[in-house]
Amino acid sequence: MTSEDGSSTLPRRQLGRALREMREGQGLRLDQAAALAELSKSGLHRIENAQVVKVKIREIRALCEVYGVSAEETSRVLKLAEKAQAKSWHAEFNWLYRNDTFTTYVGLETPARKIILHHEVIPGLLQTADYARAMIGAYFRDDDAEDIEKRVELRLKRQAIVRRKSNPLELEVLLDESALHRVLGGPRVMAAQLRQVAEMSKLPNLSVRIVPFTSGCTWGLVPGGFLILDFGTDAKGRPVEPPLVYREGNGCPDLYMEHADDVQRYHDIAAALRSTTLDETQTRDLLRRVARSYAA
Repeated sequence: MTSEDGSSTLPRRQLGRALREMREGQGLRLDQAAALAELSKSGLHRIENAQVVKVKIREIRALCEVYGVSAEETSRVLKLAEKAQAKSWHAEFNWLYRNDTFTTYVGLETPARKIILHHEVIPGLLQTADYARAMIGAYFRDDDAEDIEKRVELRLKRQAIVRRKSNPLELEVLLDESALHRVLGGPRVMAAQLRQVAEMSKLPNLSVRIVPFTSGCTWGLVPGGFLILDFGTDAKGRPVEPPLVYREGNGCPDLYMEHADDVQRYHDIAAALRSTTLDETQTRDLLRRVARSYAA
């Protein structure tokens, strides 16, 4: 589903999803909500589906009043509406998990049907609590213990999309071998973490394959970690939302790329990496072998 200018910016996606969830939470049909907000049914449909380029703040405010949401939620949605008026392929946030920009990424990760990712550490969707605690503690070194635990709890809750019984996320992990040797939290933590990845890789919706050191530079200098998010198709076989590429900024602005050429380029990079990986059985064997070395 594309907007009038041939693109669908991240704020418009999030605004449409937020409004749709509010409406459904009130048990209102599209035509009922539109009538109450003095909008046309087609107009509200276009807003919810990120097809409106110039979002009208007064219309969004009217919808929030109809849905009876809190002042805080109204403020959050109006900020999205303001951002939706700008044509930008980038979303920037500082990884303070409680701010709006983090919920933006979660809002994309949660409805995704498939994610392909490349990383040089164990990705968050596969992390144990101890590994996550070590990583988060190293990054947010000035946070107190309570805040660290809140961040760990949230990271673990995000893993539900992989483990859920109904329509679990299809996840393909192209894991650089360096992740097995970058020690976070000590040998005991690493041993448990690698064993967990080996076990999770047996899930039918999860593929983990290691890019070994011996593969060299598959695509020149691989541009660090990245995720390709795909949102699946509707009943008529049309994309629910265009796929996008996400790259974490690590101190710089995070980057979202939605242009078809950019997405295809990262699919090509993933294919090049995939062609050099160990197969899934070899990957599990290596994970377990390295885990045993930590436990020794």
